[in-house]
Amino acid sequence: MATVTFAAFLHLVFAATLAPLLPSLISRVKAFFAGRTGPSLLQPYRDLARLLRKGAVFSPTTTSLFRLAPAAGLASMLVALTVVPAGGSPALVSFPGDFLVLVGLLALARFILILAALDTGSSFEGMGASREAAFGALSEPALLLGLAAAVRVSGEPSLSGMMAAASAGAWATAVPALLLVLGSLLAVFLTENARIPVDDPNTHLELTMIHEVMVLDHSGPDLALIEFGAALRLWVFGALIVGLATPLRTGLPLADAGIFLAGMLALVGFVGVLESAIARLRLVRVPQFLVGSIAFSVLALVLVLR
Repeated sequence: MATVTFAAFLHLVFAATLAPLLPSLISRVKAFFAGRTGPSLLQPYRDLARLLRKGAVFSPTTTSLFRLAPAAGLASMLVALTVVPAGGSPALVSFPGDFLVLVGLLALARFILILAALDTGSSFEGMGASREAAFGALSEPALLLGLAAAVRVSGEPSLSGMMAAASAGAWATAVPALLLVLGSLLAVFLTENARIPVDDPNTHLELTMIHEVMVLDHSGPDLALIEFGAALRLWVFGALIVGLATPLRTGLPLADAGIFLAGMLALVGFVGVLESAIARLRLVRVPQFLVGSIAFSVLALVLVLR
C-alpha cells in the first residue's frame, strides 16, 4: 500500500512539474517543421512566473464569480488528476465508477470558465463561451462512452483497474474496440485542449478563437492559474491515452514510469506533427468531427457488449 501511495504521489509531482512542458514540446516540434528554432522549452515556466509577479486587473462589470473562477477551475483539475492512474500504478483515489467522476470534474472546470467569461458582460467572450459549451456537449459523450467501452473490455469498474488490465492480452482480444476508443479519445484530446484541427492556441483572429477568447479579461496570477490548469488538462487526457496505448507493464515502478513518460513525449510529438501537417477545420465542420468521435465510442461499446 505504501508503494502504491508513493507512486500515486509521485505522479502528482510529475504532473505538476512537467505539465507546462507539454505545450512547449508541441511548439518546438511545430517550429522544427517550419524551419524555425522555436521558443525555449522553459518558456512556459517563465511565463507563469512572470504572471504570478504581476497584479490582476478586474473590470467593474465583473463579480466575485470572476475572481474565484481561476482558482476553482484549477482545483477541479487537481482533483481530476488524483483519479487518473499513470505508469501502471493505481491513482491516488480509486473506486468503482471513478471515470464518471473524472468526466464530471472536467465538465465542471469547463463550466466554471464559461461562467467567468459570461460574467464579464462582453459579447466577444460570450461568443467564445457559446462555442465552448456547444463543442463540450459533443466531446463529453464521446469521452464518457469511450471510457465505458474501455471499462467493459477490462472488466474493471475503475480507471486504475482499467489501466492495469490494459495489457497485451486485452489488446489481443479486443483490438478493434480499443483502436476505436483511442481514436475517439484522441479527437476529444484535441478538442478539450484547443488544438488543431478544432482550435489554434496561437491564433489571435477574433472570429475563430474559442478557448483563448474566454480568458482575455484575465490577467496576472489569475491568468497563471488558468494557464497552469490548461496544462494539467493536457496531462490528464494524455495520461488516459498513453495508459491505454502502452500495454507494456514490467512491474518495476521506475521502469513503468519511464515508459509512461516516453509515451507522453510520443503523444505530444505526434500532436506537433499533426498540427504541422493539417489545417484547422472550419467552425461548421467541428461538430461533424466530434460526432465522428461519438460514433467511434458508440461502435466500440457495441463491439464489447455484443
